[in-house]
Amino acid sequence: MALVEARNLCKDYVAGEITVKAIRGVDFTIDTGSFVSFVGPSGSGKSTLLNMIGCLDPPSQGDLVVAGKDVTRLDSRHSAKFRGDHIGFIFQDFNLIPVLTVFENIEYPLQMVQNWPVEKRRKRVEELLGAVGMADQGKKYPNQISGGQKQRVAVARALVTNAKLVLADEPTANLDSRTANRIIGLMKKMRDEFGTTFIFSTHDTRVVESAEIIFTLEDGVLQTKNGNPGGQHA
Repeated sequence: MALVEARNLCKDYVAGEITVKAIRGVDFTIDTGSFVSFVGPSGSGKSTLLNMIGCLDPPSQGDLVVAGKDVTRLDSRHSAKFRGDHIGFIFQDFNLIPVLTVFENIEYPLQMVQNWPVEKRRKRVEELLGAVGMADQGKKYPNQISGGQKQRVAVARALVTNAKLVLADEPTANLDSRTANRIIGLMKKMRDEFGTTFIFSTHDTRVVESAEIIFTLEDGVLQTKNGNPGGQHA
């Protein structure tokens, strides 16, 4: 079943008299449970595309349906609500809050977006801490854990709201090969356990080789879509 559908999707940025066409009429469909990478050189439009799928940046033209919702019609308030209900984000620099513990960082979206009761929040956070192998690290602060552990926390935070879709912009860029491979494996494990769809914007060949579907962008145009036999389900 399709989770993301784009038709003639465009994004223009206007600076004075100059219009930059970041995304130029792309069409694609991504099914539920997919492990997908958007690849291409810097400036090809990968991050712009992720921002539109994540309802952070509205399209200039075209249709974009995410989890059955036409997100091109949402205003900023409803976009924020939709993100909180359906979409998780994993950032290149982790974006953990330094004054909050590991437990509190993962819990934060439940407080700010979904306002779950305390006991329900605690059980959900403990479940995700266990799932990412951080069950004994909940009381530590971000400056007390490694880069790989921070990324595990970021994965848990992205999944804590039962997100149908997780968007990851260069999620392994700051990690050594061993840690990056562990994080990729963890995300696939989360996909298999929770049915979450993962979409990456990346230059990292380790992520690309793990993807089941690869979309190649160049100058805002979707050039190719390839299946990757090496990225199939274990």
